[in-house]
Amino acid sequence: MTEHGNRHIGPQREYRAVCFDLDGTLLPMDIQEFLGSYFKSLTEFIAQRGADPQLLKKALNAGTHAMTLNQGPQTNEQVYWSTFMDVMERHAPEQERRTLEQWQELFTEFYETRFDAVGRNSEPSLAMVRAVKTLAEKNYPLLLTTMPLFPPVAVKLRLGWAGIDADLFSRLTQYENSTAAKPSLRYYAENLASMGVDGSEVLMVGNNTVEDLAFCKLGADAYLVTDYLLDPVGLDLATVKHGSAQEFADWVDALPVCAHPVEYVCTGPVDSQLTDQVLGACGCLSPEELKAAEEEAAAAARFNQKVAGELAPTPVQ
Repeated sequence: MTEHGNRHIGPQREYRAVCFDLDGTLLPMDIQEFLGSYFKSLTEFIAQRGADPQLLKKALNAGTHAMTLNQGPQTNEQVYWSTFMDVMERHAPEQERRTLEQWQELFTEFYETRFDAVGRNSEPSLAMVRAVKTLAEKNYPLLLTTMPLFPPVAVKLRLGWAGIDADLFSRLTQYENSTAAKPSLRYYAENLASMGVDGSEVLMVGNNTVEDLAFCKLGADAYLVTDYLLDPVGLDLATVKHGSAQEFADWVDALPVCAHPVEYVCTGPVDSQLTDQVLGACGCLSPEELKAAEEEAAAAARFNQKVAGELAPTPVQ
């Protein structure tokens, strides 16, 4: 292994696919500021249409929290709406109640008309834009393995904020096609199953030492982009390839052309049996390891809520 300045970069090698995190990696953004603006905008939009802001916030938090703990087989979308509707149906006054279809229409209207304003002033990272284009030109299949808590339209808009064409990616994780969330091993196994490859054939590029490096437990290699580093565990960065966005782009320039790219990537939900097979092949299906994975996912969810300035949702009685 070699050093470049103070950055541990490692030798060049070929991968069969490259997976990218979005927030803080491809999209240079302060996650606390973004989440604060997002929830504020969404709450105001829905409240203007007659919903109780405090009850709405409770339902949003509960639904989001449920997705972060999901371990399948339901999709994150199904888990979200089930939890959201449970809170609303039990506590909204009769005259303020809406059907699931009515709530979904309101949220769709928000994402299609208001969400873009939340990140419209974001400044893309030219280095990351260059790195993605270079990888695509070198024939590397690209997957956006972002936290899958948003609908597809929101994920594509956020890529637009980053100045990156969504069509460059073979798979975009979002709440419709995912049955788990970072740092659950099931989330990463699901993405490996979508490609039909071993973890050792994949590079994960991220900025979070817990959420993104969890992929390494399934054999993936990793590169940490440190411009917006999130390190809740105090990781020794010398143990992983890392560097600034500019250094990552330079590192990508030296990668060989991908001679053996993944041949097919599933864009939709993945058969849960295939995900189980990946976990089994990695020895990750023992009760002890699954429990540890669930506990790690819960810890990450609490950390995310702390960063966002939100407390874990109090169960509604």
